Parts: sequence; C-alpha cells; structure tokens
Amino acid sequence: MNTEHYTITTPVTADMLRGHLDVEATAHGLLPHRLPARARRQIPDNQLAVAEAQPSGVRLVFRTRATTIDLDTLPTKRVYRGFPAPADGVYDLLVDGRLAAQATVAGGNVRMITDMFTQSSELSEGPAGTARFTDLAAGDKDVEIWLPHTESTELIALRTDAPIEPASDSGRRVWLHHGSSISHGSNAAHPTAIWPALAAAQGGVELVNLGFGGSALLDPFTARAMRDTPADLISVKVGINVVNSDVMRLRAFTPAVHGFLDTIREGHPTTPLLVVAPTLCPVQEDTPGPLAPDFDGGTLRFKATGDPAERAAGRLTLNVIRHELARIVEQRAAEDPNLYYLDGRDLYGEKDYAEFPLPDEVHPDPAGHRRIGENFARLAFGGGGPFATKTS
Repeated sequence: MNTEHYTITTPVTADMLRGHLDVEATAHGLLPHRLPARARRQIPDNQLAVAEAQPSGVRLVFRTRATTIDLDTLPTKRVYRGFPAPADGVYDLLVDGRLAAQATVAGGNVRMITDMFTQSSELSEGPAGTARFTDLAAGDKDVEIWLPHTESTELIALRTDAPIEPASDSGRRVWLHHGSSISHGSNAAHPTAIWPALAAAQGGVELVNLGFGGSALLDPFTARAMRDTPADLISVKVGINVVNSDVMRLRAFTPAVHGFLDTIREGHPTTPLLVVAPTLCPVQEDTPGPLAPDFDGGTLRFKATGDPAERAAGRLTLNVIRHELARIVEQRAAEDPNLYYLDGRDLYGEKDYAEFPLPDEVHPDPAGHRRIGENFARLAFGGGGPFATKTS
C-alpha cells in the first residue's frame, strides 16, 4: 500500500528541535524555551518571561519526502492595549537550507499587555491552528520550520503525506549569541530574516539565539545558561538595554560585565568569545535613559529622558558603554587570547542610519536587519574574523 496518499501524524518531540535550551510539556504539546527551568525560576519580570518563551531562532528539523506538511500549534500573541493587533507570526519552511514556503496560524491565545512599563498582562485563551505548507518538491529533503520570533508557540503535531525521519547531524559549528530586542528580531519581517539568522546562514553555523527583547541586562542566570550550553562560538551584545532601562551606573556596570564573562568562561575557557558593543541609536548616544514612548505624530517612537549632565556621576549612555566595553576587553584579552571586541557601529552606524533610519528610533527595519547580518557575517565569520574557520 502506498501510504504517501494518507496523512501521517507525528507528535512533536524535543529531539526534533534546534535552537532551544529547554522544552515544557503543556496540556497541548511542547513549549520551547530559550532559557532553562532553573533560570526561568529566577526571572524577575514579565518582559523576560514573555521574551524567552518566544522562539526566536528555534526550528523543527527533520528529513522527509512529503509534499504537504501541516504543523498544528497553539500560538500566544502579544497585543498592547490601545494599539492595533500585530500581524500573525510567520513560520518559515526551508528545504535544504533555502526558504521554500511560509505560513501563519490565525487564532490562538492573546496576551493583552495592560501596562507598557511593568508588562503586566491579561491572557485570553483561544483555539489551536495549523501552519500548512503545500506543493513542496518531491523527493528526499532536509526540512526546517523556523517558528515565529514574535509569539510563543506550543507545538502539537506534524501531519504529513510521507513519513518523517530524524535529521542527520549537519556537522556545522554552533554559534551561541546573546543580545537585546534587535537580536531577538524586533521589526524583522519573518524568523529567518532576523539579523542573527541571516549572519548564521552566511557563516554556515547553527544558531542558538538568546536575544531577549528588553532583557540583555547582564543577568547572572543568563550567563550560567550560556556557560552550560555547548557552543563552538559565542557572542555577547550588551549595552543598549542597560541604558534604556536605566538599571545601572558605571560603578555597577563594570563588575557586572566582568562577572558575566567570568561565568561564561567557567564552561567555555577557550571558545572564541566576541563582545559586541551597541549599534548606533542616536537618541541614546549621549543621553542617559530611561527610554520613554513618544506618540507624537501618531506613530510609536522612543526618546531618552535622562540628563546628559549626569554622565559625570556615572549615568550610562551608549558612548560611555562602548568606551568601557572596549577597555574591559583590552584588559582581559591580555590573559584571554580568544576574547574579542566589536564596535556595534561597524554593524550599523551613521551611514547605515542615513540609508535605513530606525522607524521607532531604536529598532532597525527589515533592511536594517539585513545590513547588520551582512556586516556581522563579514566581520566575524569572514577572513581574519574571530569566528573564521581556522585552517591548519
């Protein structure tokens, strides 16, 4: 009997996933997490709790001859009270590494954010749905389904018109990256168009993305998670959230950076480790936080509300942080030859801002993500870069 004419249902299991650090069994299926349970128990606010459960960079990976693939999921979508609902999150399906199809899932749960500052919310439950991919090329192929980076996704089951098999080991190096909302993918059009995914594709590596919107704050539990995660390459992009949340002064920032790097080095003593300073953000270059929303003109923009005169008292700006990160890396690199520094303005600087302005004054648009990804791939993975493939 030719079973390819019949639908085959396969429960989603953890071994099908890449780019996650943990999974949680729910009443519906599996919920991928980008922080382990121990770290999640120490999360102090709703913002990080929501961000780490949004599967930026997480994908299902398998091999199949199927020409039709259905993925049943229960999404949880985030909506800000008083703002239009965002578009449904996009699922990217790659065949042999190339984008072949996209889908969305309507419905699902809705988490209404009632306060932008505290991230307090109300949850309304909704139905599960299906991301459907049809008319795929026949024949054996490696399939990746990248999950939406903008909404959490409970994975229920795969339904296919041919059996699925485990994917073989790609043999590629694993790149572990930590950053802010820009690394998470804010304003990117779809999950493989966030800048870390673009850079990973150009660099030929497997991405584990710990970019957390609003939450790259040198948290010790994030450092421990990175320490305990197998990786061949590591990058840490920090600074902008420290400024725009105004959670530290220079006196606290410096030892926090040292402590974060010390913890990573406990598990990865010789792994190439790249410290990336903030990309250009004009409203915060020389003005301290906190950042505040600005609705003038009918669109959401952000502005820094601190007093530049207080820099002398230790208030942080992006320029202060770049100077301090460069100094810290230079000091530590004397004993750590695998530690490197990259000024984020080499990824997105004044010329890039002139070409691709920040729509809300903080986050790049899709073209900006592409520019950052291209520049990172060139500077980090290219010849002479800290992540370049070493030849004997």
